[in-house]
Amino acid sequence: MYKEIAVICAGIAAGLAALTGYYIYRIAPNTGRKEQMRPFEETYIAHRGLFDNHSEAPENSLAAFRKAVDEGYGIELDVQMTADDRLVVFHDDTLERMCGIDRMLTECTYEELKRFRLKKSNEQIPLFDEVLEIIAGKVPLIVEVKSAGRWKETTQRMAERMDHYEGIYCMESFHPLAVAWFRKHRPDIIRGQLADDFFRSKKELFFPVKWVLSNMLMNNRSRPDFIAYNFKHADQFSYRVLRKLFPVENAAWTVKSKADLKKAKKTLQKDKGEGRMKQLSGFMHGVNLGGWLSQCD
Repeated sequence: MYKEIAVICAGIAAGLAALTGYYIYRIAPNTGRKEQMRPFEETYIAHRGLFDNHSEAPENSLAAFRKAVDEGYGIELDVQMTADDRLVVFHDDTLERMCGIDRMLTECTYEELKRFRLKKSNEQIPLFDEVLEIIAGKVPLIVEVKSAGRWKETTQRMAERMDHYEGIYCMESFHPLAVAWFRKHRPDIIRGQLADDFFRSKKELFFPVKWVLSNMLMNNRSRPDFIAYNFKHADQFSYRVLRKLFPVENAAWTVKSKADLKKAKKTLQKDKGEGRMKQLSGFMHGVNLGGWLSQCD
């Protein structure tokens, strides 16, 4: 009987070891390109530009990007594709929050979008090309491919446009297959996986999708060079395991205050040689980013 129990226990142990190994294989990032990541660690990244939605420089506007460049901050922006195949820079799936229009951006043509204004400013939703002309390689750039609409075509068109861009950039996306596309077709470009604990966020997703995305279980397809996790949910199990096992590069999103920055720094400054990308909101309570960052460093 004891021999049978031993055999059963050995089988269970072997099964658990195999499952553990497979799990680690699934979540493992790429950790071999630290030098290429350095430009993104040497400056703060103005998330959607250096913006204030109560000013003439709202988020993802040409004015917000000019201000970020003038201050020397890196820039993160969001790329989507319109119904007539134009790449534009806009964060939300719908126009409601920023333009007061209850429509999906991907269902609008660019000519339709030109009629709308961002918040109460005179700024329009910019073309991706217009933004690139402002940045012009002066500061590091992070391009997020949005998951809405035709994400694969958006990813491909963005990559083709960036083939001719003279400047440092990397890409990121919540969609693991967009990151995987870059691994296959643009392997030299730094790529990052945006992630969150979707069981604690307001995002409406099917349970299996929430499980896979929250635990980054498609990293085996994309092997991201960095993980950009919601710093408020940095205690998520798989993210903690990943950071414990691998010297992974990290970005904290989205830091909006001095208290957030302090918490994000504490989360990211661990002892395994991890990088620390510093991705922040453009403004905090109407105070210029540069002003409050100088008090926090």
